Amino acid sequence: MSVFRARTFQGFRFDPFKAPRRPRHRILRWVLGAVGVALLLGLLFVSVFVGIAMLAVGLLVRLWKQRSSKPITHGDTIPGDYRVLSKAELPLAR
Repeated sequence: MSVFRARTFQGFRFDPFKAPRRPRHRILRWVLGAVGVALLLGLLFVSVFVGIAMLAVGLLVRLWKQRSSKPITHGDTIPGDYRVLSKAELPLAR
């Protein structure tokens, strides 16, 4: 069993905490780097537009609810005239 393991994997161990090796070929490194940057920009582009769409839908829903609701009217309001008192006119003011 140990001979089979040594011949097949030749000491290969999967380590998820170790950084993956970069390819040795110069052009392949550039291509993979460009693919990574393109993927990052694509995800950023999509996330910005998803966020804008979510904000727009939220604003439209809020406007739609405001438009459909009737203003609240209370039948027990008392009409009257009001005036603002200064602090000196208040009975317990010091």
